[in-house]
Amino acid sequence: MAGIKSNIINREVSWLHFNERVLQEAADPATPLINRMKFLGIYSNNRDEFFRVRVATVNRMITMDKAVFNDKYSNPRKTLREISRITKEQQKEFQRIYNACLHELAENDIFVISDKDLTPTQGKFVERYFRDHVRPSLFPIILSNLKAASLHDRSLYLAVVLQVKGKPSLEKYALVEVPVNTLSRFIILPPENEKRFIILLDDVIRHCLNEIFSVFGFNSFKAYAVKFTRDAELDIDNDVSKSFIELMTEGLKQRELAPPVRFVYDRHMPERLLKQLLAKLNISQGDTISAGGRYHNFKDFVGFPNIGTPGMEFSPMPPLEHQGLRVNKSILAGIKDKDYLLHYPFHSFHYLIDLLREASLDPQVKGIKMTLYRVASNSNVVNALINAARNGKEVTVFLEVQARFDEEANIYWAGKMQEEGVKVIQSIPGYKVHAKLLLIRRKEGIKNVYYAGIGTGNFNETTAKVYTDISILTANREIAADVNSVFHLFESIYNAPRFSKLIVAPFHMRTHFIKLLNNEIRNAKAGIDAWMILKINNLTDVKMVKKLYEASAAGVKIQLIVRGICVLQPGVSKLSDNIEATAIVGRFLEHSRIMVFANGGNELYYLSSADWMERNFDNRIEVACPVFDRDLQREIMTLLQIQLRDNTKARLITPSRSNQYVKGNPNLKINSQVETYKFFKDKIL
Repeated sequence: MAGIKSNIINREVSWLHFNERVLQEAADPATPLINRMKFLGIYSNNRDEFFRVRVATVNRMITMDKAVFNDKYSNPRKTLREISRITKEQQKEFQRIYNACLHELAENDIFVISDKDLTPTQGKFVERYFRDHVRPSLFPIILSNLKAASLHDRSLYLAVVLQVKGKPSLEKYALVEVPVNTLSRFIILPPENEKRFIILLDDVIRHCLNEIFSVFGFNSFKAYAVKFTRDAELDIDNDVSKSFIELMTEGLKQRELAPPVRFVYDRHMPERLLKQLLAKLNISQGDTISAGGRYHNFKDFVGFPNIGTPGMEFSPMPPLEHQGLRVNKSILAGIKDKDYLLHYPFHSFHYLIDLLREASLDPQVKGIKMTLYRVASNSNVVNALINAARNGKEVTVFLEVQARFDEEANIYWAGKMQEEGVKVIQSIPGYKVHAKLLLIRRKEGIKNVYYAGIGTGNFNETTAKVYTDISILTANREIAADVNSVFHLFESIYNAPRFSKLIVAPFHMRTHFIKLLNNEIRNAKAGIDAWMILKINNLTDVKMVKKLYEASAAGVKIQLIVRGICVLQPGVSKLSDNIEATAIVGRFLEHSRIMVFANGGNELYYLSSADWMERNFDNRIEVACPVFDRDLQREIMTLLQIQLRDNTKARLITPSRSNQYVKGNPNLKINSQVETYKFFKDKIL
């Protein structure tokens, strides 16, 4: 098909456009003020991870032969230049939005002040706070003694110029880590005349530098914020004499010593100090070096406090009860009669905990199997599994240790569960297990009866409050048998079983969906109504993009809802003019994956853990589960239609990549997440 290469968007650039949508939420006057500050933090945290992972990968590509990284759609040097251009533009917009938020806070008598603005009374408060809480956590390093490996990735540091007035030859430099891991970045000062004040922890330290360094004879101090980001990719060796946990632990230690990929500093820093820092940290001009403002590490603004009115934050949307699963009723009995869908965060996550608790206590339940990818810091899911083992159940958990940035936590939980008698399977060489599966085996009479749970997102009670995900609970024999086969697969990866209903990667997920698209193409050519709706987080697999282009050219109507990266260009004449694509970024993180095919009037519905990315199809164990129940199909379609009508938080994905909001009836504003909450609330009234 002609013109395909020029119509594949660079994935890094597309990701930056996604993060721009997050930044738009910080600018949207309809977003409450405190949440706008939090969105600035989310944007900043996203950008940090982008540099740690994606920019680090592009840097590696530059040193490789093009055939090695095998991406004919990407020129890494050109990509880095484009990343630099876009991030600089976005940083200007970030600063504009931040200043606007500060101005609006001031209009509400809330002031974010610096150490230069402190009144004498406030100064005394800050000094007491410093002595009582901050000073015990500070361990400065004289710059001349610094070893690059001793600095923590993503931490915030103050580079301090130490001087003796009138004696410039005695000037020295020091680094002070701002202890945001143990203390809040935001210190609330006593109110004065209805006015409320916040000072950042870095400014508390600036104000009290004399209490650290004056004992050494210094009497003049200036501090400049710096932060740097390391390559976060793990290099795991293949030493067969070591366990996978040992290899992962060594890899995590290597991450702490990884080369820097980004260095940000206060542009007012003296040139002589900057040169010494770059030399000490082994940062070259080839790395990303950014001159910034007085404050860095805006990721901490995710925790910006509300010292104003409740109206400055989103109105509460407490999780709802499920209309079909009642308190004090057996969930297993309910699942036996009917399939159920749980929609987080609209439904309460406690149903899953209650299901595990019931299974752990039911004398007829003999075994529980579960996959875990990312778990909450104080996981009731893990506690429920441990409790089941204590109650004599056979409990098997596949714990994917390689979940990026959760490796250490997963290693901890693996050890904890093993201590309690849970059988833990840890990772499969060459693959990540990303499928979200639960299987309960119950002895009913002389038969084993299986109950299954398949999800689009992690079994994590923390993220279930902010990620939109779906779990299906079913006693369908064929689906449950397939789930059991997946668990057998974990223990014998080289003996791939046949699956009856589940679509399982890396075996046949891509080919299955290509087959369904080919069916839609045939129907379109035959004059039969042909369409598809696809809701995912990321669309980067070029083979699937080509197939979508082919389907569009054949007349298949395709509606995409892609929250993050989308390398496909909709609306290109004779190529994708039958494809419409939107992205929704709002209060909750859209995370569920749903596929619906017209199938000549006999619609096919799937829920999946997998995005349409090469890694998900080829290098991960993923599952797509069909939804057969007609009531549940209608429920899914209703929710998809709500999203497709969103004219408040939906943006158009277009060849211009302009992130323009979807326009609709100005007198009928539809925020799909709010409307979805209303939909489920109406069901229980």
